[in-house]
Amino acid sequence: MAHIKVQHEDFDVGAEIAALTAGRTDVGGIGCFIGTVRDNGQAVTGMTLEHYPGMTERAIGQIADRAEQRWPLLGCTIIHRVGKLRTGENIVLVTVASAHRQAALDATAFLIDWLKTKAPFWKREDFVDGNSAWVDAREDDDTAASRWA
Repeated sequence: MAHIKVQHEDFDVGAEIAALTAGRTDVGGIGCFIGTVRDNGQAVTGMTLEHYPGMTERAIGQIADRAEQRWPLLGCTIIHRVGKLRTGENIVLVTVASAHRQAALDATAFLIDWLKTKAPFWKREDFVDGNSAWVDAREDDDTAASRWA
C-alpha cells in the first residue's frame, strides 16, 4: 500500500527511503524522483501550488494503485508539496521499492508521468516583476503519460 502525503513542509529524501525499506531484505531496487521548482528562463522566483484536500490524495492513491497492479512493488511513497515554494525548493518525491531494478525504475517513471498529468494540482508561477501566471498543461507531459496507457 502506498504512503501518500500532500503537505506544505519540505521532505527528507533519506528519511523517506529509510522508512520505505525499514526491516526489508527483499528490496533489490529503489526508484526515486525528486522534482524541484526551477526558473524556466522567464525570471521565475517561485511557484504556488493549490489543490483540493481529500480529492487530491484520492487521485494520487488511484495512480499509486495502478502502479502497484502493474509492477511487483514492495513499497511506494509519494509526497507532493503545496503552497508557496521558491526556486530550488522540492515539489515532489516519488520513491518505489521492488525486488528488481527495472520494475522500480519503470514504476517511478509511470508515477511521475501520471502525477504530472492526472493529479489535481493547480500551479502558478511567480515572476521577478511581481506578476504571476497559471501554468498550462504541456503537450509533452501528455505524450509522456500516454506511453503507459
